[in-house]
Amino acid sequence: MAITVVIPTLNEEKNLPRTLARLSAAALREIIIVDGGSTDSTVSLAEEFCARTFNARIMTSSRGRARQMNEGAKASQGEILLFLHADTQLPPQAGPIIELALSKHPSTVGGHFNVRFDNSSVWGQVISFFMNRRSRLTGIATGDQALFVRRHVFELLGGFSEIPLMEDIEFSSRMQQAGRTVALRDAVVTSFRRWDTQGPLRTILLMWALRFLYWAGVSPHRLKKFYATIR
Repeated sequence: MAITVVIPTLNEEKNLPRTLARLSAAALREIIIVDGGSTDSTVSLAEEFCARTFNARIMTSSRGRARQMNEGAKASQGEILLFLHADTQLPPQAGPIIELALSKHPSTVGGHFNVRFDNSSVWGQVISFFMNRRSRLTGIATGDQALFVRRHVFELLGGFSEIPLMEDIEFSSRMQQAGRTVALRDAVVTSFRRWDTQGPLRTILLMWALRFLYWAGVSPHRLKKFYATIR
């Protein structure tokens, strides 16, 4: 199975180098970086990486993580699409791990990884434990957990809904309805920057409130006003 990883970027100069450095060990067929108009050195860092990596390329699109991921998917060749946040690092051999999980059960349409934070504090361990537990119980995962999906399923579902927030939750929910999904035990490592910046407890309460309001029917366009961009 050929796997394409799609990485949406926007002013990610601090975190992107670590994410890209881990990709060579992930054994992926294709790497597509989709920039949404960065004003820092994100694009130059990505271009340097692509210049020395035969299976990587960078493209641009209008801003919006869902839109950027959709554009990257359209330009890709892989049978499997893996969507990776620019501040999240894949485990070694992520490609073969995904291939094995999907080949074991041909009816599996996609899935996600476990997550742990680059902060080893008690807060980081507790939050990641409950994130992983919740996603296993509900089948719903966030973009921090590196969602992957069979290409034909992604196209059948119409890709990500181009909304400013909750695009990962919304797509994960639809993917679960399309068929069996798998929660991998292997973990990606993602940035703890939001919790560091806004405070762990405050961020937890905000996340709960936003998801409750989303499931209650509040528009993601309204919710976005309460969700600050952290770089």
